[in-house]
Amino acid sequence: MISVILGGRGYTKEMLSNKTIAKIAKAHKKSAAQIIVRWNLQKGVVVIPGSSSPGHIQENTEIYDFMLSQKEMKRINALGRNEKHDWYENGILV
Repeated sequence: MISVILGGRGYTKEMLSNKTIAKIAKAHKKSAAQIIVRWNLQKGVVVIPGSSSPGHIQENTEIYDFMLSQKEMKRINALGRNEKHDWYENGILV
């Protein structure tokens, strides 16, 4: 699962091979996908990753044993594509 904030499924390959995300992943001994899911969680985004691969399903559960630093969060935030997406807060479209 790749965050809509970073571009959605159409940008999966691009985001999973992003150098910034790769460096952060290496520092935490995690995959790029795990870093992206963790980043979303720390931003308060509900993440529902999907996969039919048992390995990826297991990997999706291994995101609660580390935290991204504020510096890492800012580095990933800077990768935003500045695309408009619909967000709901308290049931209201914002």
